[in-house]
Amino acid sequence: MSDQWGFETKQIHVGGDPDPTTGARAVPIYQTTSYDLGDTSRAADLFALAEIGNIYTRIMNPTQGALEARINALEGGCMTAVGLPGALAVSSGQSATTLALLTLCESGDHVVASPSLYGGTYNLFNYTLPKMGVEVTFVDDPDDLDQWRSEIRDNTKAFYGEVLANPRNNVFDIQGVSGVAHDSGIPLVVDNTVPTPYLIRPLEWGADIVVHSLTKFCGGHGTSIGGAIIDGGTFDYAASGRFSNFTEPDPSYNGIAYFPALGHGSFIIKARVQMLRDLGMAISPFNAFLIIQGLETLSLRMERHFANAQKVAEFLDARDEVDSVSFAGLPSSPWFDRAKQYGGGRGAGSIVAFEVKGGVEAGKKFIEALDLHSHVANIGDVRSLAIHPASTTHSQLSEDEQVSTGVTAGQVRLSVGLESIEDILADLETGFSALS
Repeated sequence: MSDQWGFETKQIHVGGDPDPTTGARAVPIYQTTSYDLGDTSRAADLFALAEIGNIYTRIMNPTQGALEARINALEGGCMTAVGLPGALAVSSGQSATTLALLTLCESGDHVVASPSLYGGTYNLFNYTLPKMGVEVTFVDDPDDLDQWRSEIRDNTKAFYGEVLANPRNNVFDIQGVSGVAHDSGIPLVVDNTVPTPYLIRPLEWGADIVVHSLTKFCGGHGTSIGGAIIDGGTFDYAASGRFSNFTEPDPSYNGIAYFPALGHGSFIIKARVQMLRDLGMAISPFNAFLIIQGLETLSLRMERHFANAQKVAEFLDARDEVDSVSFAGLPSSPWFDRAKQYGGGRGAGSIVAFEVKGGVEAGKKFIEALDLHSHVANIGDVRSLAIHPASTTHSQLSEDEQVSTGVTAGQVRLSVGLESIEDILADLETGFSALS
């Protein structure tokens, strides 16, 4: 059958038989742990990938599959050789980043990354991955392609960056960095959480793998944690000789050599059947269902997010109490032209960061005076949100690390919501009034 987006889908009952669909437009929630495998021959085929079907919800689930089909279509991901979309939904955005890199890397491998990252990702790269034997080198200036080139080693397995960094708002040079990566047979992994595929589709600009925190704008309502990995299906894991974990047999999965056996799209299959199987970062069917609801209004919401954020940034830029505003939609931003190039003029995201005069105490005082804005550690809600990154989301970083990721002492980060712009600006006015 074809669903309302035109995707060919096969729905599966919890008992394992094809669903004689009634044509209902809603996606069912398959709140189950496991599925009837039929006879022993079919069970063996399922475990050997000779037949694709649901075995256990840690690895795949029909509700999860519907979400994967939609995010894959939105990002322009591949279709795999086994007939599954080139996307994998997981338990969180942090899980998506971790799983993507551990699918590419093993102990002794190396990653080159932009320093302009969400604080949790920076900690993952700087502290946790090295404990697993994966070293991460941060370039000083992600816009300097020579720095990326100079950090490449024989064991480098990935380049990584955020398309629209949180909270610095620098726009990643997807075309330039992917060119450097591909010259050396290295894939580019990017986090597209803040722009969403409504604004930028990184695979069209040279990225190989896209990750998302679906918790944010794709879900959009602050109710459900989830993440996704999308495979462009164009990277050749055999050409460079770097990826023996793709070209040599995997003894944990019947000796399959993923890239020779499955070709382009083998990355996302390996991520599911090897890494998700072993690490268990499964998304709950109910969260998958709620995020699907969010995707149905993505374009409508993002239009309003972008329009409101542009007006908020211009308002802040004109305030005497503000030292600087980080927003790629302002002509003063170093990334103004690149935002227009990649975003086609639709907007520059809806995360606005600004430096309040008076440092840390001024930033805290401003936030505590707000009423409309929720003080929460999240972005991408329909509601407007505000936080002081230096004392919260990036507080585990040293002062130098905070600066390298774009966080300063008096910085306030706004996630501009969908309320009327008059109400949003009036609440910000209240925050400034508290400073005097």
